[in-house]
Amino acid sequence: MTVKQISIFLENKSGRLAEVLGILGEENIKINALTIADTSEYGILRLIVSDFQRAVEILKEKEFSVNITEVVAVSTPNQAGSFAKVLKTLSDETISIEYMYAFKSKTNAVIILRPDSVDLALHVLGKHKFKLLSPDDITNN
Repeated sequence: MTVKQISIFLENKSGRLAEVLGILGEENIKINALTIADTSEYGILRLIVSDFQRAVEILKEKEFSVNITEVVAVSTPNQAGSFAKVLKTLSDETISIEYMYAFKSKTNAVIILRPDSVDLALHVLGKHKFKLLSPDDITNN
């Protein structure tokens, strides 16, 4: 089970991030997870939102450069070492991580992963009984 992530290319100039978040807020689209990778000239805003389809539609209407990526969401105990266990399990199977970010939910921590092989990562994590999350799980967490 994967989660759709929205990636938005933004020029690195004042107000661009606020503009995107304001547009989504006006449409009552909740941001469930967010990360930004940036350079001096541009950034990539990665989002998991409550209404994926509507967010993509609105952002494209506003002429933002939007890309859709399948990512893996894993729920782990909010304890020291839990992230390491997930990553070690994947590493032992030679699965590389392109990027990841995490957030704390009400009861656990959630890791968002972009592995080099999504299907293999899902198989390995499932085999090792890690709890994989659906988009609804993240929205309702």
